Amino acid sequence: MPSGRPSARRFRNRVAAMVLAIAATLVSGAPAPVAAIGQTAPVPAPAPAPVYPITARIVARYPHDPSAFTEGLLWHDGALYESIGLEGRSEVRRVRLEDGKLLARATLPASQFGEGLGLWGNTLVSLTWTTGIGHRWDAATLKHLGSFRYSGEGWGLASDGQALVQSDGSAVLRFRDPKSFAVRRELTVTANGRPVRNVNELEVIDGAIFANVWHRNYLIRIDPASGAVTGLVDLSTLVAEIGAADPEAVANGIAWDPVKRRLFVTGKLWPTVFEIALEAE
Repeated sequence: MPSGRPSARRFRNRVAAMVLAIAATLVSGAPAPVAAIGQTAPVPAPAPAPVYPITARIVARYPHDPSAFTEGLLWHDGALYESIGLEGRSEVRRVRLEDGKLLARATLPASQFGEGLGLWGNTLVSLTWTTGIGHRWDAATLKHLGSFRYSGEGWGLASDGQALVQSDGSAVLRFRDPKSFAVRRELTVTANGRPVRNVNELEVIDGAIFANVWHRNYLIRIDPASGAVTGLVDLSTLVAEIGAADPEAVANGIAWDPVKRRLFVTGKLWPTVFEIALEAE
């Protein structure tokens, strides 16, 4: 597949289709309240934030383990760190970007399904899907430093420099204390004023939260103050290039290199890590 920039008309049509796809993921809302006779009409809600289309231009391609069921991805100290899912196959890895070589690995108990991966200082924090068990790992050695409990499902995890931001497959993000993992605050992700479900893998880039949405060919950019989706990053060209036959081989995995300002994305069972540049239309 060519990696060139699509025409303006094709891109607008693609974004329109993605906006419809977002609508399919929205939680049904209650009808607007209507004032009874003699009562004051309700004050209209403020207009929802606009969602801007963003092109993902492919900058480079790197090899990726095609058997890796990627659930979390991050960049630290010159390497990719990855959380791999599925029971009996879950592990945390350090991988060399240039050739995909596995530099180190640590396995999870066979009964646990590895999920999101975040970084706090020099400690990696990984989640599991339904067992409510999190793990801490030394980033340099991948030595297991301990486990902890939390309620609900674990999906994505990322650091905003003050808290660990967690998703659980709903529309709600939880900002957690990095040490105790206690919830500090919750944020509902909305597009056009309505909640967005299936928010998955997370990354924080220049203060904004970027997220995969499960089984969707785009990233969403989220305002961390309001929860509003402010941008939609089209990944359909990447997905088409991969051409996966497995329906679960979906886009999942976002890593940001803040020093060289490089953005990497991949997917479950994908043979490629893509470096992309985001270009607003």
